[in-house]
Amino acid sequence: MVNQVSIAVIGVGRIGRLHAENLAHRIPGADLVAVSDVNPEALANCAADLGVTAVADHRAIMEMADVHAVAICSSTDTHAQIIAQAAAAGKHVFCEKPIALDLGEIDRALAAVAQARVKLQLGFNRRFDPNFRRLRDLVAEGKVGQPHQLRITSRDPDPPPLDYLKRSGGIFLDMTIHDFDLARYLIGDEVQEVFAAAAVMLDPSIAEAGDVDTATVFLRFRTGATGVIENSRRAIYGYDQRVEVFGSAGLLAVPNIAPDSVMLSAADGIHAPLPHPFFLERYAESYLAEMKEFVSSLLTDSPPPVTGRDGRIALLMGLAARKSHQENRPVKLAEIAPI
Repeated sequence: MVNQVSIAVIGVGRIGRLHAENLAHRIPGADLVAVSDVNPEALANCAADLGVTAVADHRAIMEMADVHAVAICSSTDTHAQIIAQAAAAGKHVFCEKPIALDLGEIDRALAAVAQARVKLQLGFNRRFDPNFRRLRDLVAEGKVGQPHQLRITSRDPDPPPLDYLKRSGGIFLDMTIHDFDLARYLIGDEVQEVFAAAAVMLDPSIAEAGDVDTATVFLRFRTGATGVIENSRRAIYGYDQRVEVFGSAGLLAVPNIAPDSVMLSAADGIHAPLPHPFFLERYAESYLAEMKEFVSSLLTDSPPPVTGRDGRIALLMGLAARKSHQENRPVKLAEIAPI
């Protein structure tokens, strides 16, 4: 067992910068030693603010003997390659979702990790939200009996830029992939079949980018339980994040979380605050918790809580949903690849 883990962050955009700040200031046992990014200005600012080494080419990090692990927060198209590079260098890996947009690339990256015997944790942060974790624990304890129905509502306040949508892999691989992983986590079972209905309801330019902005995905679990995931790229009232699990013995629910819970009751109605504006605010606690658990797994030499297999299955569900939407029919995951 080691007492401290030296970590480098590759990619210091919005989420990478958050992880770097958490590693530098908020996680006992973690030592942020370097950051890397293809954007010179973002790299220089982050390194200066956090007092760590700036590395222009991430490949140089693989040669740094004092780096035990890397957090990969770069663009999706670089994830699999950097995972393989890190594994070859004997470094443990935290990687933001998805590993890749292609199952073959994912399988090659996972093979590299297995061969090198390093740890890999995927950045499905919603598992670490205290509300969702508590709901999952209560489901596992049998508080709702046999789960029958799951509902996940996940709506963004506004669509991302078009240039992002064009390289994101589409709504099912970029946005719904979080909900696919959350569904497996909450129910504790695998999904066998999906049916996706989707359309462009907000902006015709999203269709021109080859994507949709509104989707409903129906899930069928092995136990016979069913689920519904509702996605939209625009909710005018804020970041809409809600979950329900209904079962033979009751109902569990997580409502939207707001910056405060103060309600005003007046002659013109009852007024409550809107939900958090976006994911950084809503899931700040979960981002910190997931990185704490990654560091803990390295310090204690224990398995990471979210594995490469979890990342592969979530991508597999996304591919099945995309095929379902394209062909307007239910699709079994086994049609795409074995789980």
